[in-house]
Amino acid sequence: MNLLLRTTLLMAFVAAPLSAAEPRALVAEIIQAAGGEDRLPALFRIKEKLILGADSSKPGSMRTSVLEPPGHWWVGMRDRVVTEKEPAVFLVWAWSLGALRDPTTQLEALPESKEADRPLDGLKLSGTITPAMSLFFDRETRRLVRIDWRKDSHHFSEWKEAEGFHYPSRTVGRKPDGRQWYQSDILELEVLRELPAGLKREEKSGS
Repeated sequence: MNLLLRTTLLMAFVAAPLSAAEPRALVAEIIQAAGGEDRLPALFRIKEKLILGADSSKPGSMRTSVLEPPGHWWVGMRDRVVTEKEPAVFLVWAWSLGALRDPTTQLEALPESKEADRPLDGLKLSGTITPAMSLFFDRETRRLVRIDWRKDSHHFSEWKEAEGFHYPSRTVGRKPDGRQWYQSDILELEVLRELPAGLKREEKSGS
């Protein structure tokens, strides 16, 4: 191989997005940008304002959840994963980055994407999530920008911090035609060390 060809191949490799070469290396950068491995919450409580529909000026409804994704999501004493098989728990597992650090999650680099002219690096997650879920991260900040899943897109912004964990406090869901169908604002996030009194970990029926 002549020197010119070797130089050209080397430059092409260096210029390629990291996600295209090593998904696990990209995951390490994403986790570090969120505060580091030891800051990612496995069990946490959120106080949230949820607005259904396209009118973000509506007062919405308030709810408090205790989350231990992907297995549990309590609202009051009711575990939505056990009683309803609520799929949105996988979105929580994704934005809290637990799905990325799970060693059984299969990762695949996605082609470069853009949002508001910002270049994004994408990862497709499968194995632990069905159907596969696509996550897109800002190439400069490594923060989550969008999740595409089950034909809908979920857009993340308004970053906050809790005990060293950096998370998006606003999620806006959109249908394939671009229509907004919900907005979720996390008003407060508390990392928990143990399950609150009265809550029980039960398995889903048929599992």
